[in-house]
Amino acid sequence: MASRAVRRWLPNQHGAWAMLVVPFLTGMFLGTPTPWHAVLLLAWLLGYLASFHTQQWLRLRRHSRNPRAARRHALPARVFGLALLPLAAVLVVHAPWLLSAGVCAVPFLAVNCAYAWRNRERALPNGIAAVIPACGMLPVALLLGGGDLGDAWRPALACLLYFAGTVLYVKTMIRERGSSPYRWASALWHGGAVAAAYGLHLPVPTVAFFGVCFVRAVWMPTRGTVRAPVIGAVEVILSLALLGTLVAA
Repeated sequence: MASRAVRRWLPNQHGAWAMLVVPFLTGMFLGTPTPWHAVLLLAWLLGYLASFHTQQWLRLRRHSRNPRAARRHALPARVFGLALLPLAAVLVVHAPWLLSAGVCAVPFLAVNCAYAWRNRERALPNGIAAVIPACGMLPVALLLGGGDLGDAWRPALACLLYFAGTVLYVKTMIRERGSSPYRWASALWHGGAVAAAYGLHLPVPTVAFFGVCFVRAVWMPTRGTVRAPVIGAVEVILSLALLGTLVAA
C-alpha cells in the first residue's frame, strides 16, 4: 500500500532524476557549496514534481475516459506546488536574481505542458525542451556558490550534449527501436558530441566519456531488446561519471 502511494506521488523515471540532479551538483561543486544549495535543490525537485503532476493532469483530463485518472494528479500537484512557494520566496529574498532564472524556465515549461495537453509527451522536441532548463541549473548553482558565469558555459554545454543525446539514444532502445533514422541521428549526435567536447577543450576524461557514449549509442541498439529499468540504470551511472569527470578536472 505504501509503495503504491509512493509510485503515485513520485515519478519512476530514473533518467529524469539524473538529469535534474547531475547538472545541479556539477555547478554546486564547481563553485562553493553552501546551505542555500540544499534549499535550492529541494525547491528545484518540488518544482519538477509539481510540473510533472500538472502535466499528467492536463494530459489525462483531455484524453482519459476515466475522470478519476486526472484527479489522482490534482492533489500531488497542489501539495508540491504549495510546498514550493515558501522555499521560492526565501530564495528570492536571499538572491533576487534567481527570479530571473525562474522566468527563463517558463517558456520550456509551457512547451512541456502543451505537449502533455496534446498527449505527445514522448515527442523529441518535448524531451529537448525538458533538458535545456535542467542543464541551465548548472550556472544557477555555480553562481549561488559564488562562482563566475564564465566558468559555467562549457560544463553546462557538456551536460546538454550528454542529456540531449540520451533523449535520442533511449528512443532507439525503446519507442523507436529498429528505426534507422533515429539510430543514425543518435550516432551522428554522439559522434558530434565527441568532436564538440574536444573542440571546447573539455578535460580529457570528459572527452573520453563522450567516446564511451558514442560506442554505446552505436552498439547497444544492435543488441536486441533491453529492459527499460536496465537502460535507465546505465544512464544514471553514465550521468554520475559525467559529474565526476567535470568536477575532478
